[in-house]
Amino acid sequence: MNSPESSLYEDAFKRLFSNKLSLFSFVFISLISVLAILTPLIAPYDYAYQDLDLGPSGPSMAHWMGTDVLGRDLLTRILYGSRISLMVGFLATVVALFIGVIWGTVAGYAGGKVDTIMMRIVDAMYGVPFIILIILLMVIFGRNLVLLFVAIGAVEWLTMSRIVRSQVRSLSQQEFVLAAKAMGVRRIDIIFRHLIPNTIGPVIVYATLTVPQIMLLEAFLSFLGLGVQAPMSSWGILIRDGAVSMEEYWWLLVFPSILFSLTLYSLNFIGDGLRDALDPRTIQN
Repeated sequence: MNSPESSLYEDAFKRLFSNKLSLFSFVFISLISVLAILTPLIAPYDYAYQDLDLGPSGPSMAHWMGTDVLGRDLLTRILYGSRISLMVGFLATVVALFIGVIWGTVAGYAGGKVDTIMMRIVDAMYGVPFIILIILLMVIFGRNLVLLFVAIGAVEWLTMSRIVRSQVRSLSQQEFVLAAKAMGVRRIDIIFRHLIPNTIGPVIVYATLTVPQIMLLEAFLSFLGLGVQAPMSSWGILIRDGAVSMEEYWWLLVFPSILFSLTLYSLNFIGDGLRDALDPRTIQN
């Protein structure tokens, strides 16, 4: 027999997939993710392949999305770029969730001076321009992909910590938490067994909305030359390169921009669908 909580989430996901826009977005993101994983097997050309004699050419049967100024197949570069962009988006979100959930849970459950100090630190970090923080980290530790995940995740956890703190402060007054305290359950067990699992709804929704924000941030950093470094490429780098020569070679900007925009919209539609599906007011109706 299913528990009320499990049936609650089953109903929520039924509502999510009954939303045609969310369903289409989920299918699109799943397809893009599978293509990114299988890129080394399905890419029409090797990533290092270039044909300087061919140079930039428009879409054709041999090159469906054309080639760049070095004669490299654009479809191949977009597929490989999707691996970097999606990886940055998802892994940096994991970093942001890990820091934000732990920080917000401890602050919300501890309360008092601990809560005040921890949240003032969050407020202070909001005032630090993220570009300066990322440049500082790159100067200290050098440029690499792992640092990019950590740097972006270290910027994006602030809002998550506030959301989780608010949820935990409310949950701390619920009967099941008070009963656990009265029974002498350790604080660490209350946090990980009772509080964090019950914040999963808002966390999932915010995580889904954070991925496109981070992908957009990575594209912005790459556009400024602070993101992924050659020979690797991401959608942000492809858009930057396409913008330089858009008047002569339109396809270099149009195709990466379309795929990037569709991915961002799809992730946002999934997040909006999850938010509506997990809304208690909707569930009660």
